[in-house]
Amino acid sequence: MNFSIADIEREILFNSLKTANIKFQQTYPGDKPDRQAVHTVYGGANLFKSDTCIKMGDIALKSLQTYAPDFVTLAKVLKMEGYEELPDDEKKIAKLVKKLDKMEEAERHAYPAWLPYTVYNKIIQKLKTEAVEDFRIDFEDGFGNRPDEEEDTTAINAASELAMGMNEKTISPFIGIRIKPFTEDLKNRGVRTMDIFLTTLLEKTHGRLPDNFVVMLPKVTIPEQVTTMVRFFEIIEKKNNLANGTLKMETMVEATQIIMDDEGRNPLMKIIKAGEGRLIAAHFGTYDYTASCGITAKYQTMAHPVCDFAHHMTKVALAGTGIFLSDGATNVMPVAPHRGDDLTAKQLKENRQSVHNAWRIGYNHTMHSLVNGFYQGWDLNPAQIPMRYAATYNFFLSSIADATHRLKTFVDRAAISTLTGDIFDDAATGQGLLNFFLKAMNCGAISEEEATATGLTVDEIRSRSFYKILQGRRNKK
Repeated sequence: MNFSIADIEREILFNSLKTANIKFQQTYPGDKPDRQAVHTVYGGANLFKSDTCIKMGDIALKSLQTYAPDFVTLAKVLKMEGYEELPDDEKKIAKLVKKLDKMEEAERHAYPAWLPYTVYNKIIQKLKTEAVEDFRIDFEDGFGNRPDEEEDTTAINAASELAMGMNEKTISPFIGIRIKPFTEDLKNRGVRTMDIFLTTLLEKTHGRLPDNFVVMLPKVTIPEQVTTMVRFFEIIEKKNNLANGTLKMETMVEATQIIMDDEGRNPLMKIIKAGEGRLIAAHFGTYDYTASCGITAKYQTMAHPVCDFAHHMTKVALAGTGIFLSDGATNVMPVAPHRGDDLTAKQLKENRQSVHNAWRIGYNHTMHSLVNGFYQGWDLNPAQIPMRYAATYNFFLSSIADATHRLKTFVDRAAISTLTGDIFDDAATGQGLLNFFLKAMNCGAISEEEATATGLTVDEIRSRSFYKILQGRRNKK
């Protein structure tokens, strides 16, 4: 064959391209296969105790069992798939529950009740075993501006409680603190709290941090605030004999200036790079952001269009970087307005209506986040937690059969295409399905065994790359 391009010319050009490709891949390594918490619960530092997460789980479970004592009630409140076909009569509900309980998993799939039944039981199990996945001990909005002496004392007490919780294994698998922002007014207070808290904690634990510990720096608007945090981390690590890079941080997207700076550019990537590998997540602050857009209090909700704009801008800026993204919180609490042991029938009804209304709002907000690719959000009250799991499990389980079939088909089709030499042009769709199963496994919606029904191994799914899966299978042909 005759060629116009000599080997040496091709090699020179490709060497230059290789350098650029590798630089791009380092900036955009893709989504991390690591587990991402489905929520972060924020609680005032003054209220934090070693068993706070356990107690929150108990409250969440009691709330669910009080206002949705069975899966049918929950399905009807949230209008889950198939809810119209479920009975209203208590005896019929009890009979249906007993029938489903005796069935094998495969048998249940033939019933319209399968989805809400499965979601409900997964929520119950989750609340009993690990209700709170991520907790942030809050020294900012959840704590407020208090005298320095009081915040100092609170930092010591909270660190001591966390050390106790580590020892007693009563803390959430992800945990951290939120300090005050590095604005001119509050930067000294933020650093002082972080220093006192970490120094006390490391003294109590003999230099050990909890797993997945992170420091949240709120209201970031410029990269220099993140750079300053990194420098403080280095000092703390050195003074406490921690390995360089041990301390991690996250930031909050809660001001218009973090979406677009004074030059009309999105500064999020610069802010992430300023973290020098320590900045691992960006959380959306619904109410600060809407306020910064001039939205009045009545309309400051997660459903406001300005939030969707900020979400998409954040996605565009950080997609493929491996930075975990989190949506904000619903501010309508599922708390009964009437309390006491001698409530009237009317008061009990009003309690149910109030809680169910708040549940629907929280559930719909979470579903909206999931549909838009945000797999984590905030919860502010333990009674919100059941709806977090209801939405998350429903999101994945309602699509699992179709996704399993499609991914299996894509894998089989790829093998055929390889044999015929055709180009497999559905890799992007296959990659999206692969991400779906990875997220579903990591959040506990499906088991690893259920994921392998796709024809892929767990290792292949966790590889995160549909291209690599196909390449590996071609090599075995």
